Amino acid sequence: MSAKVRVFFDTNILIYQFDQTAPGKQKRAKELLEKHILDERAVISSQVVQEFINVSTKKFSTKLTIQELQSIMSDMLEPLCAHTPTFEFYERALKLSAQNSLGFYDTLIIQAAMDLRCNILYSEDLQDNQRFGTLVVRNPFV
Repeated sequence: MSAKVRVFFDTNILIYQFDQTAPGKQKRAKELLEKHILDERAVISSQVVQEFINVSTKKFSTKLTIQELQSIMSDMLEPLCAHTPTFEFYERALKLSAQNSLGFYDTLIIQAAMDLRCNILYSEDLQDNQRFGTLVVRNPFV
């Protein structure tokens, strides 16, 4: 996997694949996920798992059932989840936040992607083409 470009998906990309109110974003999210999951380049963090579960059980117009969510967790989230936090991780994220004047939760996503040596971070919440070392943010919906 080291020769391949690694990609990190922010929570919003995972959420959009289930969002029937935004068909264009839903289609694009599904395309990206399918492409990068099949070629084994996609990763997420435990924060993404937590945020996905929270949104899918509280904010979806049609909330996922526990059975649906358990299936998504075992089929998609668990295989993608490659990062769990440590206190050293939080220290690096705090430093990144201060250096770049970013919100803390955004820097947790960025730092996890950097820790996993990802080249691309797909996110709608950050500035498209923003760079953090070798990591580049891509907004797939622009």
